[in-house]
Amino acid sequence: MNKNPYEVLGVARDASDADIKKAYHKLVLKYHPDKNPGDKTAEEKFKEVNNAFDILRDPQKRAAYDRYGDAAFAGGNGASAGMGGNPFGDGFHFDMGGGGAGMEDILREAMRGFGFGGFEGGTARGGGAAQRGRDLLDEVEISLRDAFFGKTHTVKFTSNVKCEKCGGYGTADGKPAPVCPRCHGTGYVNVQRGFFAMQTPCPECNGLGHKIDKKCPDCDGSGTVRKTRTLEVKIPAGIEDGARLRLAGQGEAGQNGGPAGDFYLDIRVHPDERFVRNGNDLITHIDLPFTTLALGGEIDVETIDDKQLSVKVPAGTQVGEKLRVRGHGMPTGRGSTFGDLYIEIGINIPTKLTEKQKKILTEFSETKTSKKGWF
Repeated sequence: MNKNPYEVLGVARDASDADIKKAYHKLVLKYHPDKNPGDKTAEEKFKEVNNAFDILRDPQKRAAYDRYGDAAFAGGNGASAGMGGNPFGDGFHFDMGGGGAGMEDILREAMRGFGFGGFEGGTARGGGAAQRGRDLLDEVEISLRDAFFGKTHTVKFTSNVKCEKCGGYGTADGKPAPVCPRCHGTGYVNVQRGFFAMQTPCPECNGLGHKIDKKCPDCDGSGTVRKTRTLEVKIPAGIEDGARLRLAGQGEAGQNGGPAGDFYLDIRVHPDERFVRNGNDLITHIDLPFTTLALGGEIDVETIDDKQLSVKVPAGTQVGEKLRVRGHGMPTGRGSTFGDLYIEIGINIPTKLTEKQKKILTEFSETKTSKKGWF
């Protein structure tokens, strides 16, 4: 028995399409096998999340589950158990952010359920229409230094791509297959259930909307083939943590000659030991001797791109103050401009003093001119 998909994703039964996608995205990253190597519990959770999403992302499956529960899929029409084994290789999952069902698609599917055919631009649209491929999503972690300079990230994975021999049509001659004579290309047929008219996948063409008499030998009529691919993704200088890059048309292959989906790369920037980022600015902390703070002086400061700066410390600088060095922060992405570098001042208090030093400090403390003293 499948677990309640709403409970698996942690959403309410009236959750919106966007809420379901958001919950799925969060959980599939949490339980992905790459992040939990050898963890059987996480592996099972990963499968459950994918199965739940497979039901709730499809308006017809969701409606069927809401009405009949697990009995709706007793014949094997529910979520595919194979979804747990990621078909795109390690590190990948489907992301519906760019290629998921919109409100128009949801309404169209709902209308089918009540016996109305789907229409777009005056033309019947069913299973035989060209369909856009799904989007792919990956994540990469980079250092703050990489974010400063930018870098090229290489992604290698296996996915379905359009069959070159047939152009994605699945036919031996590489031409669109003839329209199914029973459903007339819609992929659905009307079935009378008492007073209700329902639409079900056409049994003649299995919902494809067309019949392939002679299949392409390379893809066996599917229109797609498995292929290992390598993408070079340019991560721009100055990119921020949480940014998402999009490579149009580099996702999963479309069906029936439809366009491919997109490829997305989420960027995670590691915290740096020396610098804290604040927008386009960088902050570094330096402890200075009391004498430098009181008398002033110059200090050497290393920047994130390994430059040495000579920075003047004004006399009387207080602990916690920030000295600003313009133009030595992160790239802004607007031409050759940069944010600023801030030097947060701390104090280095010695733990061991010589007798001479103690005497000097004692004499100094006796020269204070206010009740608050020098510190």
